[in-house]
Amino acid sequence: MQTKNLKHSLTHFFSLFTILFSLLPLLIVTSPLATSPQQPAVTVLTVDETISSSTLDAFKDALSYSRSVDAQALIIKMNTPGGSVDAMLKIIELIDNSEIPIVTYVYPKGARAWSAGTFILVASHIAAMAPDTVIGSAQPVSFSPFGGAEPVNESKIVNALLEVIETHAESRGRNVTAARLFILENLNLNDREAFKYNVIDIRAENLQDLINKLDGFKVNTTAGELTLHTKGAKILEVEPSIRTSILRVISDPLIASLLLVIGVYALIFGLASPGHGGEIVGAIALLLGLIGLGFDVNLTAILLIALGAILLLYELSTPGFGFIGGSGIFSLTIGALLLGSISPTKWLIGREWFYVFQVGVYSVTLTIAAFFAVAIYKVVQVKRRKPVIGDIIGEVGEALEDLKPGIEAFVRVRGEYWKAKCDEEVKAGSKVVVVGKEGPILIVKPKK
Repeated sequence: MQTKNLKHSLTHFFSLFTILFSLLPLLIVTSPLATSPQQPAVTVLTVDETISSSTLDAFKDALSYSRSVDAQALIIKMNTPGGSVDAMLKIIELIDNSEIPIVTYVYPKGARAWSAGTFILVASHIAAMAPDTVIGSAQPVSFSPFGGAEPVNESKIVNALLEVIETHAESRGRNVTAARLFILENLNLNDREAFKYNVIDIRAENLQDLINKLDGFKVNTTAGELTLHTKGAKILEVEPSIRTSILRVISDPLIASLLLVIGVYALIFGLASPGHGGEIVGAIALLLGLIGLGFDVNLTAILLIALGAILLLYELSTPGFGFIGGSGIFSLTIGALLLGSISPTKWLIGREWFYVFQVGVYSVTLTIAAFFAVAIYKVVQVKRRKPVIGDIIGEVGEALEDLKPGIEAFVRVRGEYWKAKCDEEVKAGSKVVVVGKEGPILIVKPKK
């Protein structure tokens, strides 16, 4: 079997890596903080899926972006059947500690904000609904990763959620009784009823109508009492990042459950029949499935990066490139893309330095992944090349290892690695001549 000179390729790669790393500061512009525009702005985040870790991630990004443009308010256009209690509580915590007013708007017509969506609506600084929309049905439900669901009636959980929704309804001046009935009796209200019973603040036909009605609205945030100035405000849509898009896919309950099932069975198959790659597929699928179930994204991303690095290092120590290398690239790349929301303040790191660090991680990881992708592509090309047997006879090469009778060792002929054997002893570094070939093994003798 023929392979390229790996050491030579690695030398060039690490030279390129050193140059890239030294030029990294030139590739990084200032931290993406925008100055406040003269025209007032409102930011808009669309939530039209199950509330999950991807929703939390998108909300954090939207809140950060809203601060950077000094937005008058962050509007959450919501259409959701509910979702994760953990993600919901973390979003509510972010709302409670936000200096930017958060407006939850159930939109478009016919949309609903059930369960976790109702909690977020009640907790928001301003609650709004479009015509023919519905909120309610907030009794907690337990879902099994392998299918099935059942209502939760444990007083410990129900009472805790009751306290959350009642406290926020009272602090926002909303109907506490209705908030309580959302959980205890799965109460549902349309936009007219919700406005009549003081559950929401505004009914708006569309987004522009909502923005017009927000002008002059007074709200209390962590920054104190604020008066919104949204007349003629510029609408800035918040687009999901690559990380959020990946999380949105794997956080889908069906996808997360499927990944877990694939992971478990692939691991069983891999451990029962090693050598087919089942254990690798199982490990990656399980890690992605755990993220989908709500496990810490950053911790799991680090595990994916570590797994990818181990697979690539193992690939370097074995002849050829293939499934293991490809899996390593996939694991390394996905891990790097998911590793994006470690708080710099938690680790006492300056935001600008942390931004440089993030770009550095992405650059280095993607450069390594690109290198191995090119290497695999080149090796596949070599493997597809028609074997040349006759014209290699008589070629002069170099022994890379000591050759001894009956023991195979590597030689280099025309810049390619070959396994070879010789009837005489030949020291590493000595010249040899190809005199024959047995399958993939060359027959050589010392060059006189």
